[in-house]
Amino acid sequence: MSRKPRISKAAAQSLQLGHQVETPASPDQAKVDRVPNPHPGTDYLVRFVAPEFTTLCPITGQPDFAHLVIDYVPGQWLVESKALKLYLTSFRNHGGFHEECTISIAKRLVKEIKPRWLRIGGYWYPRGGIPIDVFWQTGKLPGGVWVPDQGVAPYRGRG
Repeated sequence: MSRKPRISKAAAQSLQLGHQVETPASPDQAKVDRVPNPHPGTDYLVRFVAPEFTTLCPITGQPDFAHLVIDYVPGQWLVESKALKLYLTSFRNHGGFHEECTISIAKRLVKEIKPRWLRIGGYWYPRGGIPIDVFWQTGKLPGGVWVPDQGVAPYRGRG
């Protein structure tokens, strides 16, 4: 028999899930909800892929685009997916360099859900003809956890 995570009624009402929520005006204003991990004693991988992440260049104000891949091994908490989507969407009007956005997302998730391990790959589309890829992870991957390749091909122009 599967075990259902227990969320108190008050905690469930505080989640953005199941409620109409406006897009946060900035990443700092975004709420990152977490829910109990139904298998806290089991090491397994959770992957989120955001192939249409957008933000703004802090100098020119022009849009920047990235394909983000977030892998993590949960501890006691999972990130709630609607909250993650709203958080990522909050970057649309945020001015930040590729490195700042990628690392800020990872560190915010670590702060909120305290995973056993987390890795982010930020595959940024070219700006000025140069693609920028940003990678970060916490510590060492727990033994025995299978982590597939992030599946994002390196950028190849017309050559």
